[in-house]
Parts: sequence; structure tokens; C-alpha cells
Amino acid sequence: MTMKTIRLTMSQALVRVMMAQKTEIKGRIEPFFKGVWAIFGHGNVTGLGEALYEHRDYLPTLRAHNEQGMVHAATAFAKASRRQQAMVCTSSIGPGALNMVTGAAVAYVNRLPLLLLPGDVFASRIPDPVLQQIENFADGTSTANDAFRSVSRYFDRITRPEQLIPAFQQAMRVLTDPADCGPATLSLCQDTQSEAFDYPESFFAERVHRVRRLAPDVRELDEAIALIRQSRRPLVVAGGGTLYSGVEGDLVSFCARTGVPVSETQAGRSAIPTSFSLGMGGIGVSGTTAANAMAKETDLLIAVGTRLQDFTTGSWGLFQNPDLKILALNVQPFDAVKHASVPLIADAKISLAALSDALGDWAARSEWTGKAERERASWHEISARYQAPGTSGLPTDAQVIGAVQAVAEPTDTVVCAAGGLPAELQKHWRVEQPGGYHMEYGFSCMGYELAGGMGVKLAHPEREVIVMLGDGSYLMLNSEIAASISLGLRMTVVLLDNHGYGCINRLQNYTGSASFNNLWKDCYQVESPEIDFVQLARGLGARAKKVASLAELSAAVTEARSADRTTVIVIDTDPMLATKEGSAWWDVAVPEVSSREQVNAARAAYEKARLVQRLAN
Repeated sequence: MTMKTIRLTMSQALVRVMMAQKTEIKGRIEPFFKGVWAIFGHGNVTGLGEALYEHRDYLPTLRAHNEQGMVHAATAFAKASRRQQAMVCTSSIGPGALNMVTGAAVAYVNRLPLLLLPGDVFASRIPDPVLQQIENFADGTSTANDAFRSVSRYFDRITRPEQLIPAFQQAMRVLTDPADCGPATLSLCQDTQSEAFDYPESFFAERVHRVRRLAPDVRELDEAIALIRQSRRPLVVAGGGTLYSGVEGDLVSFCARTGVPVSETQAGRSAIPTSFSLGMGGIGVSGTTAANAMAKETDLLIAVGTRLQDFTTGSWGLFQNPDLKILALNVQPFDAVKHASVPLIADAKISLAALSDALGDWAARSEWTGKAERERASWHEISARYQAPGTSGLPTDAQVIGAVQAVAEPTDTVVCAAGGLPAELQKHWRVEQPGGYHMEYGFSCMGYELAGGMGVKLAHPEREVIVMLGDGSYLMLNSEIAASISLGLRMTVVLLDNHGYGCINRLQNYTGSASFNNLWKDCYQVESPEIDFVQLARGLGARAKKVASLAELSAAVTEARSADRTTVIVIDTDPMLATKEGSAWWDVAVPEVSSREQVNAARAAYEKARLVQRLAN
């Protein structure tokens, strides 16, 4: 039998096979790839660009203004879609490609699906060195795109058109695998993009991808059940995997029935409604007093879908019970065995159902559950005090959060990424629906916020998206405001201007160092800049205003809901004040030798704090 083929360029074949990928979401068959973010240059405009044009009505091509920004938008879309859909990003070679590397790292760390298609040099090498090519004196095969290798779950360089067939299959494996999920990079040599090949028609057959749900090993499940039954003070920590598995409702029911308190990581926040009686809120360095008080005493940490990052564990100084054991429920073995955890390598939804059935009427001790309820009530009183308006001075981040929260709806999504706001939001933002809290804190990448807001809006156009960020992040990457307007992705942006990098300035002071090179007033400069953020936002096409009070802020957020485009609201804030309660120690090394007494004192405190760090055993 003769195999049926169709003659296409490599780019045309790539676009067609991308369109053939589908996903099942709540019983509906949807495209797996929502669209392609593209900034064209000589390395991708004639090959891939022409192929995308042919199918622009089915696979939309979206234009951004910065390659890093478009990757952030694609990453945020995947996160908001719970990894069930993804987007594609393509750039030219050289600087365009390298601009995507930082965004790729964000997706890599957060285990999010992202297909990257950077242009590359000529496979033929005849025009070498082509414009924007990096030449390695010792390696003729090396190109700038090798930088993607360390931030890609799968990397391939396409130098012949037929190589697309196995390479794309491997890319899709990574994008749809719950355990290995992350960026896949297909580096496209620019001459190869335009070369033709007789592709088998079967390559373009529709394929529906469904979430793989790995069942637990019987022996691991038995050990997990025994651990829970033996525990006296169990505590659940819900990570991002809780949301990706869609197990948040099951987890609330499990904790309600067993009396086990539950905390959340930054990625897992919104899995547990703030109103849930055993919900302790965020845990760790940016956590609540409730979660951290329970963490200090727990003898069994049930880690669901989390990689146990240092902010979650207080650099492993938070858990102080000498009898602590960790039960790690995760699809990825790499995460499930950290710190001598007892692994339960399986899908969270299947495993939690199995644990519930096996535990029967088992419940945590009433005194432990009672402590959780008291700690939770105490924390909510503390949080309310911090969010209440002050009588003098500039407002704090917590007070700004309170003013925004006062007029927010349960269906709103708050988006943030870096600086001091992630800690304040994890402590104070009240969330009742999954997806209402979108924080990029795996890589804590400044500049993610505005582009990320676009990605969330693409995933959930029906939701109000409120982006909160500081002036430092805003200045790093604000160009995507223009993209949000051109694409009709309306957002409300609350810009907290503390005149510099206030969060790092506070960390600098905490470790004994003098304020230096963070706030504008402490930098080497000829003249202090007077930045007009309102005019800057208007210049990008947004509505914008500056408010002078928290009451004005609440009114402006309400008004922005009915705007026809993105609105930027600017408010000056205090760079020095932050919520003291709730924070856990964080391992930031202090110099052993210094001429400053403040640093020496901080070093002594640092050495004392390190004594309680937990080592794997």
C-alpha cells in the first residue's frame, strides 16, 4: 500500500500539525493551542510567518511588543487554563530569541506547557555569518538558541524538514505530560522553514490529548495510610498541582471530614476558599501566623502537588517538630522524594479518593483541629488591622490590598509576581474561587505581571483581571499595555509607586546593610527622576489616573470595570512598612566579616536561625 503524502514546507507542516492537536475540557473538544504569539524578523517572517498567515482565521497570530512579554502571556494563559491548553511563541534569531529565554525559565520552573519556536541560523551554513548570528570559535554547531537547552524540557534543532515529525511528537509529549510538563523548544533553521517535504497525511490526523491520571502504587498507598493514621498533628500543604489535577474540591471535603488543617503555597493559593474553617492561608516566608503556627508543630506534612520551595518551607527552618515526617503526593518523582519524604507518586485526585476510602471515619485529634480554628480566627483579626486605613502617612501595601479587596467580586482574578506584594497578597487577599489568585512566584520574575494579566484574560475573558505591581516591575516591562489594548484584553492595573525597589531595600536593611541602590534616593544619580506614570500609561493607549487616597483607589477600581480598555491606577505607597506577623525566616546569607556593627549583629542572628534548619534524614 502506498502511503498518502502531502507536499508542504516545514513551516506549513508545523502549522497544520499544531492545528490538529486537541484537548478535552469538561467533555468538550477544544484546540490544544489557543494561538501563536509572534514578533517577526528575518529569521521567521518568510517561512513560519507565511504559513501562519494562511491559517490565521483558525490559529490566531497575536503580536506583542517584547519577546519576553509574549512568553509571559503564553505562560500565564497555560497556568490559568490549568495546563489543559497552551500557546506558541515565535521570534527571529539572535536578540529576539534570547529575549524569550527568561520567559522560558518562568514556564520551566512553574512546570507549565509552552511551545517555543525561535528562528535559527541557516542549516546550509552558506550565508554564515547571517545577520544576528553568534559565532562560537570552537563549535560550528553552536548557536544562540543553545541557551534554551537549560530551560526546556525538550529541545531540538530542525535542520531538515523531515526532522519535524519525531521532534513535534516529543514536544507534544512534554507539553501534555503531568509529570514532565514544561517548555518545549524547536529551534527552526530559517532556510529549513521554507524547504518542502512529502509529509505523510497521517501526521496531520486530529489527536485529542487528555489528562493522564496515574494511579498510586499499592504499597506506597498503604504506607501513606499508615502514616496518616499514626500522626497526631497532620497538616496539608496544597501546591499548584492541586489546581492542575482539579482536586481542590475533593481536598476541602477531605479536610472537612478528617479535621486536618490545610495551608497553601503561592502556586496553590485559591485551591482553598478563605472562608473554609480549616483553611490556614499561605504558608512559609510569606505565610500567615495561622499556617506557620501549625507548621511549627506538625508531625506529618501532607504535601499535595508542591515542590516544597524555600519560601514554602522557610528555608527548611519552619518545621520544628523533631518527629516530623513528610508524605509527598506528586506525579513527579523528583519532587516526591525531596527531604527524605515518603513518596506517593500518583495523580492527586485518584490518590485522595483512595486515601479517603481507606481512612474511613479516621479524624485528626480534636485539640489539633481546635488549635487550627483558633489560629485562623486570630490571623483574620490581625489581617483586618493591617488592611484598615491609616490616619496619616502614605498607605502600606496591605492597606492598598484592603481598598482593592473592598470593591472586588468573588469572580475576580488578582495577578502579581514579584517584589513585596506577593507576600502581602498571600497573607491578605481573600479568595473564594479557584483561579482567583494568580501568582508567578516559582521564578518571581519582575515584568511578568502586565503580560501575565493578558494571558489570564485570554484564558478567562469573563473574569475581571486586576493586576497589582510595583513601580520597579512596571518600568521593566510595560509595553504590553499597548498589546492589551490592541487585542481587547481589558485589565485593571493597580500600580503601587514606592519610588524604587522597596522590597529588596527592606531585605537589605533586615540583613544589616545600609539602604543602597534600591530606592531612587539611595542610588548614584545626577538627578532624581520624576516619573509620570499616568502619562506613560496614556502614551501606551490606556486610561490612567493617579489617586491620592484609599477611598479614591476603591472608586477608581470600581470605575475601571466599565471602561472600554485597560486602566492604570497609580498610588504612592510607603516603601518601608510591611506586615510583620506571619513571616517565617528565610535563608539569605549575611557576610561573615564586616566593618559595620549592624551586619555583624545580623550575622549572629543568621547563624542562630540556621541551627533549626531541617536536613534530609
